Amino acid sequence: MTDRPASWRMPSRKEMEKMAAAAVRRNLPPAPAPGPADDMPPEYWQSVLDDAGADEGRTRTSIRTLRLCEMSGHILRVSCRRCSRTVEIQKADAVRLAGPQALWKDVGKRLLDDTCQQRTGRHEEDGCWPTFNMS
Repeated sequence: MTDRPASWRMPSRKEMEKMAAAAVRRNLPPAPAPGPADDMPPEYWQSVLDDAGADEGRTRTSIRTLRLCEMSGHILRVSCRRCSRTVEIQKADAVRLAGPQALWKDVGKRLLDDTCQQRTGRHEEDGCWPTFNMS
């Protein structure tokens, strides 16, 4: 007596060819990942061109270079990437302290440097590394 189930049958030639093709596909090594010297696929370049924010980066002025009178936010925030400290000031107070024509990067850097806790005595290493925000 054999151990075959009652419904077992020999696959047809077409079914065997299909199973062999599937086994070959499974055993193929995966396609190599693109390297730095390879060309990028056209889909990548199309997504770069379709990106809505791509053109804004070139025409939009940086918040750092705005004068206080040109800023629209009421709360100005500068934070340090080095010590993670954040200093906030109202726009009206900043205008009173530095004047309406002062650049936000100068005012924000001064606010951080006045309370900086990272002092080493070396000019290159002293001070905070500002990141400017507005809300």
